[in-house]
Amino acid sequence: MKIKKMKENFIDKISKNVNFFEKIPKSELHYLIDRSRTISIKKDACFLEAGKVPSKIAFVRSGLMRMYYLENSGKEVTKHFCPEHTLAISFSAFIQRKPSLFYIQALEDSKLLIIDHQLYSELLNRHVFWQVTSRKLAEMVFILKEKREAEFLLDNAQSRYIQFLKDYPNMINRIKQSYISSYLGIAPESLSRIRANLK
Repeated sequence: MKIKKMKENFIDKISKNVNFFEKIPKSELHYLIDRSRTISIKKDACFLEAGKVPSKIAFVRSGLMRMYYLENSGKEVTKHFCPEHTLAISFSAFIQRKPSLFYIQALEDSKLLIIDHQLYSELLNRHVFWQVTSRKLAEMVFILKEKREAEFLLDNAQSRYIQFLKDYPNMINRIKQSYISSYLGIAPESLSRIRANLK
């Protein structure tokens, strides 16, 4: 009974925090949870490496993940952060079965709910709800990409930092300053000046 209650609570969290799951019947979410698995990943370990074809989608049950590119010079460029109750995925590479262009790394010890490609394909063939969910996921990825592009083209560094604080509330003490400055496209010294100015 306790396990069933824990599962119900988890399904409620998924529905609430991943809004394109909200209209999927609970019976279908149970089907998903029963066939997925949870793994633990240590801080600094990579869930996905650039150049490899991703075979899994991760729902972050606890912890914090970072997506980043590695430039030819070896410099890391942060693309996105994935806190609790969000998805960590190289979606275009996952659906096209192509190598990922970026890494997904754990910034904290994390627990991930894993959906492998076989289960994903099975869900799409199982019910139209999952096809709608997949479309919504693709839309979300596109919207995030367009938002990031607009921030770099239209906003200054301070505005991008303010937007970062809105997008990732209460995360400032969980993420290294070097990762935040990389996400904003500025040097760590510039980030320090922005933070000092805002104080």
